[in-house]
Amino acid sequence: MIRPINTTDYPRLLCIWESAVLATHDFLTSEDFSYYKTHLPSYFSFVTLWGYEEEGKLVGFMGISGNSLEMLFIDETTRGRGIGKALIQFGMQEQGIRKVEVNEQNTQALGFYEYLGFKVINRLEVDGQGKPYPILQLEL
Repeated sequence: MIRPINTTDYPRLLCIWESAVLATHDFLTSEDFSYYKTHLPSYFSFVTLWGYEEEGKLVGFMGISGNSLEMLFIDETTRGRGIGKALIQFGMQEQGIRKVEVNEQNTQALGFYEYLGFKVINRLEVDGQGKPYPILQLEL
């Protein structure tokens, strides 16, 4: 079930984020991993958050700003079951998602977004924090 996220869900979102990032972002240094984990809650207020719940437990979430998907994370234990696809399809149909940015080194995510019809339109040398993780900008 897809539902809005509220502030009481934030601790669970951090657990999901950590599980997902450890599984897909092996290019991050441990220092940068800690940096992003510490700052993640401050980003939540800038996006509309939606979660995917199974049997009363959040297992994935996304954050949307305007027509851009700003974050999508699925708990590692539930990856490959269509949760990310369900969230994205909901976001495209109900929230108007047309854009997404992805770390260039995160080839799994890039392939996932391309499978859903997104196309690379630009490449940035650094991420939004100025760190040396190139970003690919994609649009439908």
